[in-house]
Amino acid sequence: MRKLAFICFLCLFSLIIQAQDTYTVLVSCDGFRWDFSIMYDTPTMDMLAKKGIQSDMQPTYPASTFPNHYAIATGLYPDHHGMVNNTFWDPDLQLTYSVGNPVTGQDPRFFGGEPIWLTAERQGVKSATIYWVGSDLKDDSRHASYWYDYAKKPLLTPDERVQKALEYLQLPEPERPHFIMVYFEEPDNTQHTYGPNCEQTRQAVKETDEAVGKLYAGLMQLPIASKINFIVLSDHGMALEDPSRVINPHDYLQPEWYDKMVISIPTYIFTKPQYRETVYNALKDLPHLTVWKKEEIPAYLHYGTNRRIGDIVVAPDMGWEFRDTPRNGLGAHGYDPTDVDMHSLFRAVGPAFKQGYIARQFENVDIYPLLCHLMGIQPAPNDGDFNRIKHILK
Repeated sequence: MRKLAFICFLCLFSLIIQAQDTYTVLVSCDGFRWDFSIMYDTPTMDMLAKKGIQSDMQPTYPASTFPNHYAIATGLYPDHHGMVNNTFWDPDLQLTYSVGNPVTGQDPRFFGGEPIWLTAERQGVKSATIYWVGSDLKDDSRHASYWYDYAKKPLLTPDERVQKALEYLQLPEPERPHFIMVYFEEPDNTQHTYGPNCEQTRQAVKETDEAVGKLYAGLMQLPIASKINFIVLSDHGMALEDPSRVINPHDYLQPEWYDKMVISIPTYIFTKPQYRETVYNALKDLPHLTVWKKEEIPAYLHYGTNRRIGDIVVAPDMGWEFRDTPRNGLGAHGYDPTDVDMHSLFRAVGPAFKQGYIARQFENVDIYPLLCHLMGIQPAPNDGDFNRIKHILK
């Protein structure tokens, strides 16, 4: 038995050493819907699909940027990592978090869990982050070895981000990161203005595909090319929005019924205790809205236990909004993650992955345990399931 145990230990140790001799580069293209490679010309995504893995991913709820980028980074549902939306109210801190707020945007008190770059660094895998959500907090203990501050302008252009990632991988071995995360804002930004089905979005998809192509081509020119696992994904999809499809909460609610209302997709209402039923009853039968008491949010959404989620949660139907004024734009997200318009892109190629394989769908929280496996490190507690995603590996 001792001999067998020793052999198993040697095999495991060999696999860990082998994993840590590889490199992992993870790229996010914000709002790149799973079917854009069908709708638009995307030669890079098509090439990666032929060489490796193609799939679509289901985001977490709500299907928005900060909750999902941080879910990918931590393997935790937003209910557990605390970034419950792009904008939310924290009743304990008495602060409204907003991605564009210079005070709260990089406040580490809003970010729970252990992101993958810290898991890696803690176990000796040097890492780099280029604008990933949660990677630039005002807390030096929460940074990778190399990182960029999204609040510092001007931002690196897409080409500059590509070049920086390539430069990192050409550093001397003791300084070289073995794990790199790169973030691109497009095609999300363009879609919010013009929607997912238009010439402007076609161009944004084309330019993003080209940026990813430049990065991959550059990686393949490096001496370590055969050791690089390259993953491209997105955080969520996008739905076409009609400015006329707006339900005004103030048509149905009295200000004295609640303490705080955070308008978003979904909207959170922190009611006064005596008016909770009143608010619920005023909204529950309105068309194009789903209204939940916090504790009655369906289990499949993994949502509703965090203090930052209101007593009443109002989820508009796809393409609708629950707000006092129409938003100036034709694209929106944040809706039910099981709806296909919210699904996101996934591509992966490299020595760890099967070739030309169309994978069944998985959840984006599964990316965290996948990354830990690729780097040969032990994951922190998370909601992901490696068994849901391991079929993409050789």
